[in-house]
Amino acid sequence: MTTWFHSWRAAVRIARRDAWRSKGRSFLVLAMIALPILGVSAFQLTIRSSELSAEQRLERSIGAADAQLTDAQMDGVPVLQDPQGEQNTPVEDFTKSNKPWPSGPTDVTKAIPAGSTVLTDSHGGAKLTTVHGLLQTQVRELKAADPMARGIMTLTEGRFPEKDDELAASTAFLKSSGLTVGSALTARGFDREYRITGAYELPSDLKTEEVNALPGAFLAPYAAAVEKAGLPKPDVSTTYLVTKSGGFTWNMVQEINKKGVLVVSRAVTLDPPADSEVPLYQRDDFHRYEDSAAGNAAALAAVATVVGLAMLEICLLAGPAFAVGARRSRRQLGLVGANGGNRSHIRAIVLSGGLVIGVAAALVGTALALLLTFALRPLLEEYMGARFGGFTIRPLELLGIAGLAVLTGLLSAIVPAVTASRQTVLASLTGRRGVRRSSRVLPVLGLIAVALGATIALYGSLFTEQFLIVAGGSAIAELGVVALTPALVGLFGRSGRWLPLSPRLALRDAVRNRGRTAPAVAAVLAAVAGTVAVSTYAASGDAGDRAEYQPKLPYGAVAAIVTEEGGRDAPAVREAVQRFFPVDSRVDVSRIAVGKPGCDSWGGGQGCGRFEVVTPKANECPFWVQMPDGSDPSERFTPAQRTKLRQDDWRCQGMRGEGVYVEGGMLIADAPILKVLGITDPGAAKALAEGKLVSFSAPQVDRTNNTVGVRLITDTAAYDKASQDNKPLPGEIKSLPAYQVPGEPLSYGVQSILTPAAAKAAGLTTTPMGAYFTTDRLPSTEQRQKLDGEIAKLGSQVDLTLEEGYVSKNSLVLLALTVFAGLVTIGAAGIATGLAQADAEADLKTLSAVGAPPRVRRTLSGFQCGVVAAMGVILGSAAGVLPAIGLRLAEERQAVRFYEQTLAEGWGGPDGPPVMPIVVPWETLAALLVAVPLGAALLAALVTRSRGALARRAAH
Repeated sequence: MTTWFHSWRAAVRIARRDAWRSKGRSFLVLAMIALPILGVSAFQLTIRSSELSAEQRLERSIGAADAQLTDAQMDGVPVLQDPQGEQNTPVEDFTKSNKPWPSGPTDVTKAIPAGSTVLTDSHGGAKLTTVHGLLQTQVRELKAADPMARGIMTLTEGRFPEKDDELAASTAFLKSSGLTVGSALTARGFDREYRITGAYELPSDLKTEEVNALPGAFLAPYAAAVEKAGLPKPDVSTTYLVTKSGGFTWNMVQEINKKGVLVVSRAVTLDPPADSEVPLYQRDDFHRYEDSAAGNAAALAAVATVVGLAMLEICLLAGPAFAVGARRSRRQLGLVGANGGNRSHIRAIVLSGGLVIGVAAALVGTALALLLTFALRPLLEEYMGARFGGFTIRPLELLGIAGLAVLTGLLSAIVPAVTASRQTVLASLTGRRGVRRSSRVLPVLGLIAVALGATIALYGSLFTEQFLIVAGGSAIAELGVVALTPALVGLFGRSGRWLPLSPRLALRDAVRNRGRTAPAVAAVLAAVAGTVAVSTYAASGDAGDRAEYQPKLPYGAVAAIVTEEGGRDAPAVREAVQRFFPVDSRVDVSRIAVGKPGCDSWGGGQGCGRFEVVTPKANECPFWVQMPDGSDPSERFTPAQRTKLRQDDWRCQGMRGEGVYVEGGMLIADAPILKVLGITDPGAAKALAEGKLVSFSAPQVDRTNNTVGVRLITDTAAYDKASQDNKPLPGEIKSLPAYQVPGEPLSYGVQSILTPAAAKAAGLTTTPMGAYFTTDRLPSTEQRQKLDGEIAKLGSQVDLTLEEGYVSKNSLVLLALTVFAGLVTIGAAGIATGLAQADAEADLKTLSAVGAPPRVRRTLSGFQCGVVAAMGVILGSAAGVLPAIGLRLAEERQAVRFYEQTLAEGWGGPDGPPVMPIVVPWETLAALLVAVPLGAALLAALVTRSRGALARRAAH
């Protein structure tokens, strides 16, 4: 060891030999370091491989075309767009001119340059027959075999359609439908049969259920068939793939934008113009959707904090393992010193152990990440729903991740290296431990860190709304507690006088050898503190969600609502629910229909209208009064006035709670619906019997004559135009005698009820909508699955609501955190126990020599492990509650500020300020404080041999 290089080479060789000899310990440390490296490297490979180049994105969206032209749906007014065609806005600022926002189609074909080759790409929807029933499916009309469409779809089997009676289907559709290539396919209400000729996938959306037909082969005849049957025809959107000599320049794109058409240009996307040449970016009211520097810095700080804490946890766990190796190799290290080696050589040997394990962990973790990511690539693509652009390897990023493994190994070995180098040659050769005093500087630094971190966290929780400040302060305070661990371990030793022999010996040994006890306790502390912090935060959030939970129906009630195709499937849905659920009573409900019988709710489509409940002028909230000039009426009030009006004026208060969403909040149903909704007012049942409308919303009742007005809107376009122009609204108004239920009853979203007989008498047309049910017990999982399967066969969009009360979503999370903390605790305590056994072998031999029974070895080992676990759990539980409280306080400040702001703007709800309780998860703490140390102690006692191995007599 005459030079630096030769001394380190020898140290590495010695460390490599020792690691090979102690395979179990080496594998344990290697696994602790390699597993995080494996996970991070695999994540990096997956993310990078899933990223697409600009050329790949274009190939998957526009194929081999030069551009894709799309209707901006702004009635043909000139628009501005970004170079990628993702963001756009009208050239005219309609917000300043108080003009209605443009809406409507334009003729895209007039914007296509002359001499271009065009391929249409149309999208619609249809209910297709499957093996299981009906399936709402996206239908795409695109000549996929055309060279211009190359790359949009990837053929996996068969061929693309070549005739009008042929279809290709996505693999996701074939999987859901049970059909195969060669199967016949029909649509509901459409008598034409198609043959599936091939299967394909969309590279960027593997989960899309879609079929492909030639242009004009399906959507137009299907729309004619369903419209003939009295049903609304499906909405169809068409884009145009265009190829032109010379492509589409940015100037051409801007010219086409003047006709209200958006363009995705291959040339512009691959070579975008400067920001100064993009008019959209120069608009004052435009905000680019990109990451801010502050947001990136905050995310980077969060990632750095998580990585740092993870490295600290690994170092605390692996450090004692290296100390075990150094302690068991102390005779060898003593021989190095006896033959002329100095302290730097001893440190180099122990540090080389960390270097060897770190390098091995980096190689193993990176190699496994490469192999697993490559092997699992199809599964990862299926899970993410998109094909990778390629298997992308970025060596520098992988090298940086691997460097973390090497750094972690070296950091883990620093403290054992310094400790081993301080041993005298005589102590190392004779096995004497000598007298070791703990550092006096470390506790002072720990106290300073705890005070600083607590101050930062307190400031963040009480005076700001920045979660990152609270988290950063908590992390600093936790590091301070870690630094205080040796001193805290010493305080625990004072309780030994009241303990029996074995636990007293274990506690005494832990206190006397704080160098090996403190890292293990700190590792347990860190794991438990994180677990307790997350558990407390989750339990508090769960309690807040429970307090603010608003049921949609009375407990056990069910609502099945069908809003499409004029309630065509409502009778079948009613029967299905009654057949599969434990139904106690059923009440059929309907809705008011305006226009053709097959129209969906809220109108839409030719010949379809809608209705609305008219609020009398005297009952309109001042915030929502329509101003003649189109201005915002709430601007007439100060924030304080808006807050007072929102809280005190009955006209501005919304209904309590939530509920099942129905058109206009009105149900057409008979009196038993009151029982389902839990309405006990006898006046409501009497009013329904008298043919009156029962109202739960005071503002909709005209108090001068106790009536409610219902406007029938037959021409929705004229109504929308009149509303935009602040003109009288068209539509016949039906005045219905009404009864207002006193007080503020919880009606679960229903604003009014009218019986079918009263609706018919008033000249209102109704259509089936579904039913409300009561049950004698909650349905089982099996019953729910059967009902879901039956509804899926109908192919109808059903809004099915089962009220089962508040269901916590965090129970599994809390259990997983408890198990994780328990495993880390047992692992850290086991490492400390192994080190204690290596240190206390002489004491055990002495006990055996004076007649102690063999079980003492087991008992002592169990208590040594339990003592370390108990100390770490107690300290970690105390350290973990405070960050969670700080985060909840900061969250409360943010929620209260948002609530006050919404009140001041006139949008606050009637349910009062947010509820933000702080709840300690006592079940999790009990499991950590009792079960985990006890389990660690029992496990250590079980795996420890009762009799020690024979050892040679030490020569002094």
